[in-house]
Amino acid sequence: MRAYFSRRYRFSASHRLHSDSYSETENQKTYGKCNNPHGHGHNYIVEVTTGGQVDAQTGMVCDLVKLDDAVRKNVVERFDLTNLNLDECFRKLVPTTENLCIAIHERLMPVFQSGVLGQVDLVRVRVEETANNFFEFTGK
Repeated sequence: MRAYFSRRYRFSASHRLHSDSYSETENQKTYGKCNNPHGHGHNYIVEVTTGGQVDAQTGMVCDLVKLDDAVRKNVVERFDLTNLNLDECFRKLVPTTENLCIAIHERLMPVFQSGVLGQVDLVRVRVEETANNFFEFTGK
């Protein structure tokens, strides 16, 4: 029987939503206050959902310690207390939370594919930017 396990992580980062292909007027119209030249920050909540068979010996879908280690190394340490505009992931992308969600998924997928976490799949990454805004990416 397939079961799912989700875990939440937190980090803080800043960004400015701005596209070099737009004029200043177009940027302001498209991104509004998020186009502030000084940027702005968020306390992001990242939710990672895994899926797989419940292990008969441990009773778990996923090794929590290994998952925590993977997310800490590949996501939290990478993005916490940074300006996302300066990160190589966003060199050619606007650092929207949609793009951040995809970048996090892409950073975690090799860990799942390597088998370090066992026979478990990365089902979904969800990033909460504010109490009202959140984004999900399943890799599809």
